[in-house]
Amino acid sequence: MYLKDFEVRWSDIDANRHLANSAYINFMSHTRMSFLWELGFNHKTMAENQIGPVVFYEHMYYFKEVFPGKPIKVSLEVTGLSEDGKFFEFHHNFYDSNGKNVAHCEMMGAWISLKTRSLIGLTDKMMAAFNSVDKPEGFRILTKEDTRRFAKAPQKDLSV
Repeated sequence: MYLKDFEVRWSDIDANRHLANSAYINFMSHTRMSFLWELGFNHKTMAENQIGPVVFYEHMYYFKEVFPGKPIKVSLEVTGLSEDGKFFEFHHNFYDSNGKNVAHCEMMGAWISLKTRSLIGLTDKMMAAFNSVDKPEGFRILTKEDTRRFAKAPQKDLSV
């Protein structure tokens, strides 16, 4: 499991004086990018391969409020990966300064070619980096079908 420490800043607090939902998203994004950098997926590597990560969804579950003044930890576990590395699923947990789990997120994403703007699998070298990461219990091999909540986009357009 990958862990990242954060200080809860004044700008992370909402009108209710607890951690804002947008701060959770920002902390998870920072944790993911730190994890990827440590795997070797830095700006140079991504630019050379003309790829970038995209998020399909993030499902958040909040258990307890987080207030400023005490640090929090955000974890990342690779819970799913397609055989070609195109699709990935990460789980994040948020822990207060006492180690209590205060929130959980399930996120799914993919890699996009910055040249063609279409989804793309990883190179063998990049796959080797992901395959070197410990997999938690329940890890699964993802398929395209796992990435879609709906078979097609809901047809609920607004009439203007």
